[in-house]
Amino acid sequence: MTPPTGLSRGPRRSRALAALPAVVLLGTAALAGCADPGASAAGTSTGGAQTTAARNGVVYNTAPDQQRIRAEKEAALAAKVPELIGRDGKLTVATTAGSIPLSFHATDDQTAIGSELDIAQLVADKLGLELDVQVTSWENWPLKTQSGDFEAVFSNVGVNKDRVKLFDFASYRAAFMGFEAKKSASNDIKGADDISGLKVSVGSGTNQEKILLAWNKELESKGKAPATLQYYSSDADTILALSSGRTDLNIAPYPSTVYRENTRDDLKVVGKVNAGWPSETLVAATTLRGNGLAPVISEALNSAIDDGSYGKVLERWGLSEEALPESRTITEENFAATQASASTAPSGKAS
Repeated sequence: MTPPTGLSRGPRRSRALAALPAVVLLGTAALAGCADPGASAAGTSTGGAQTTAARNGVVYNTAPDQQRIRAEKEAALAAKVPELIGRDGKLTVATTAGSIPLSFHATDDQTAIGSELDIAQLVADKLGLELDVQVTSWENWPLKTQSGDFEAVFSNVGVNKDRVKLFDFASYRAAFMGFEAKKSASNDIKGADDISGLKVSVGSGTNQEKILLAWNKELESKGKAPATLQYYSSDADTILALSSGRTDLNIAPYPSTVYRENTRDDLKVVGKVNAGWPSETLVAATTLRGNGLAPVISEALNSAIDDGSYGKVLERWGLSEEALPESRTITEENFAATQASASTAPSGKAS
């Protein structure tokens, strides 16, 4: 998919290009080491239905008209928006639109919707900016954020040691991966031993794949059969393979596996692992390193947490279990400290 370009951003684009660090040579392979919603099974097509009533009590609105939860502008926060970003009155946000209920296309197959964009809307509102959503591929967001085409990425991007060399982050959700299987399966996935000899579908170049490769290495060191990793060309093919028994497990962003468990009759969640395994990580808004936007987004998110609008968004999409008590700005300078802090958080919560 060729992502739409933003509006004219001459001065901003030139400044961003001039500031690109040499570490850009890391390439997208290193950057793709986190959860790619588009590379994992996103779920079944919504077809013409406008809402989906799930067994967990959530009624998912999949129509283009989202009637989003909104927030009021805060003048003090708006005044902190870097001038190059705020001059056009827009917050240009990239998303991959590939994973229900995080970021996906509405029933018109054009409008990007989901919890990621609802949270981005709260941030834009707090900063007094118009939300300008740009759909892109997972592979394209790093370079286009560096070039200035995107000012922030809201697309289930997790913080890792490679990304903090290029980007700054404002955390807004816990980051977990879910294992899913057929309803009749007896799997209980807690670690490497539980996938021995199984066929597991996974997105190429994702953190899910990284976890499975590490688990396979552990299995081989114990003399046990590794899992067979299987890759499919589309989300629909991935889920079809799972539901038909051609694979035993699929690993995908946890919210997507929960969505399928609650909207389908044939699949269930059989395991959960932190996306940063063996450490912990967080999902965060992603901005160009050093441009001053991430701290402002963190403040906007904390304001939304305080006034309850953040919690309402997560509840709307059935994601309350991944709520954070506060947003933190994470940079290369404080990354190690935030990792140490996360490792002391209670089980099931990243903070």
